Amino acid sequence: MSMADALRQQLAVLDPLLLEIRDDSAQHAGHAGAQKGGHFAVRIVSARFAGLSTVQRHRLVYDAVSSLMDQGIHALSIDARTPE
Repeated sequence: MSMADALRQQLAVLDPLLLEIRDDSAQHAGHAGAQKGGHFAVRIVSARFAGLSTVQRHRLVYDAVSSLMDQGIHALSIDARTPE
């Protein structure tokens, strides 16, 4: 299973209406941290984010993918929005 597929599977718990995952690892080749895993960007839209601050939204995303951090993901850029 690819890391993007693993991210998609873990983020399913947030019932996303939209989920885009971009692998930016190639842009960070040679970066010291790149040896610990890839660099990914996630754009996710979910009603679960309603009423939450940006920090709270990011925390939900990080909680959902925590098992993947340092197991194949070094950096994760998050754009978490509500359907509105």
